[in-house]
Amino acid sequence: MTLPEIWVVLIAVLFVGYFFLEGFDYGVGMLLPWIGQTDQERRAVIATIGPVWDANEVWLITAGGALFAAFPNWYATLFSGFYLGLFLLLVALIIRGVALESRSKDANP
Repeated sequence: MTLPEIWVVLIAVLFVGYFFLEGFDYGVGMLLPWIGQTDQERRAVIATIGPVWDANEVWLITAGGALFAAFPNWYATLFSGFYLGLFLLLVALIIRGVALESRSKDANP
């Protein structure tokens, strides 16, 4: 295998790892209205992803860094072409993180 092929495999593994692990978090979020009927049940459902939801973004950051390191032209084309979409994705991930962390701070949700 050549070095570019190794980088492609590494980047593919990082993106697949992110989509697989983050997919569980998204699934929990989408099913929350139907699974958790009471506040106690919702807290229990959110507690299943609580310890790991922010660690899953490390896969995405590492994949972006590897993409930048191995294929800078591809990275530049991708990020300049999808700037608005990637910006909205980043904002949504930040808002979701703030919502998950601040949900338990309110005494009367």
